[in-house]
Amino acid sequence: MSRLHRWWLDLNSSLWFVPTLMVAAAMLLAYGLVEYDNTFANDWTKQHPLLFGAGADGARGMLSAIAGSMITVAGLIFSLTLSTLAQVSSQYTSRLLRNFMRDRTNQVVMGFFVSIFVYCLMVLRTIRGGDEGAFVPSIAVTFALLLALVSIGMLIMFIHHIASSIQAANLIARAADETQALLDKLFPKQIGHAASHAEKGDLAAIQHLNWVPVVATQSGYIVGIDDDKLLELASDGNLVIRMVQAVGSFAAQGAPIVQVASYDVGRPWLPDSNLTKRIAEAYGIDNQRSLDQDFGFGLRQLVDIALKALSPGINDTSTGAMCLDRLGVLLALLTQRDLGEPQRAFEGRVRLLAQRPEFADYLCTAFDQIRASSLENLAIYLRTYSALLTIAQRTQLPDYREALAQQGELGWAAAQKNLADDYELKQVRDRYEELRRALGH
Repeated sequence: MSRLHRWWLDLNSSLWFVPTLMVAAAMLLAYGLVEYDNTFANDWTKQHPLLFGAGADGARGMLSAIAGSMITVAGLIFSLTLSTLAQVSSQYTSRLLRNFMRDRTNQVVMGFFVSIFVYCLMVLRTIRGGDEGAFVPSIAVTFALLLALVSIGMLIMFIHHIASSIQAANLIARAADETQALLDKLFPKQIGHAASHAEKGDLAAIQHLNWVPVVATQSGYIVGIDDDKLLELASDGNLVIRMVQAVGSFAAQGAPIVQVASYDVGRPWLPDSNLTKRIAEAYGIDNQRSLDQDFGFGLRQLVDIALKALSPGINDTSTGAMCLDRLGVLLALLTQRDLGEPQRAFEGRVRLLAQRPEFADYLCTAFDQIRASSLENLAIYLRTYSALLTIAQRTQLPDYREALAQQGELGWAAAQKNLADDYELKQVRDRYEELRRALGH
């Protein structure tokens, strides 16, 4: 992941970038309209006094009132946003905060009110009257009034948006939709091309090469890897690069993130400082995981919402069940995607040995902790089997079906141990048998 791309992702999820751009645009708009008033508009605006007839004192009063009210409303909106962030963090999970900060509606509404405030100040300072040489930028003042009227609708829309976005169903759906969009981006992901059977013959010889570790230069979570850059570096130097850490894992400073070996085995070889620096730069490391290249993090968000909902302090089974429904859909879609070969080749040789989670790993991420946190909850058992059945109906791959069968067995074993009521146990057994039939067991 390039530094420019990481920088853009950080800007995209900030609350200040879009408002700053809008403030700059408001300043340019104020300057342009005042210049237009000064150059062209004075003659014809006098012909429409009802629309453009405010004098210097009236224009100053109106702009002052608009500016004062806009900065007051802007403060209210910032307070509502921070209150919403605190509520989402405490009631659902703090991992969703970046989603709210990245919300374009929130960013635009904040920027809109602050921009009107700045616009009014810019126009206000140009108004002159009496001995100063009268000048009232009528069009600019009228446009400020129009913006004030639009702001009423923006405020109503923002309150509706906030109230809607913190509802559990909408919040879960949005997290699931963002994760689903990531499927199209990541799977299949082609880097060079998948190693052929002949090229895979290199693997036995590769194991005996002199592997040299390249360590992380900082501690944090791996949020992205520039695979194309790694493949290019390996090809240019006749090297093979083996990933040690995958996207989403935690890299400790000084710990290996990749291992590098040279195909030129006839001579001693160590990577120079420039190569190790460029390899390290291909890894994006941050203080928290990101959804940009990390499908597992999307699942993690939904799991965390379910865990918080199923905790004794909240005990919201319906929210946990909705999360399981979404997890089932996402994993069912994943079964239709090519997760990619871990060995990538270029110019006839294996150049990159990638780290990627298997389908079974994603299944464990989605269901293990939810099952462990709801051992006596019948509804969660039933909804888990519904999700597993949805996935089973979408795949015929033996490895995938075996992983699904294992999840079904774990659920049935937990139900036998924790559900004492025969009525509840019969319902779980019926769903378990339905899953087994769907898997051909």
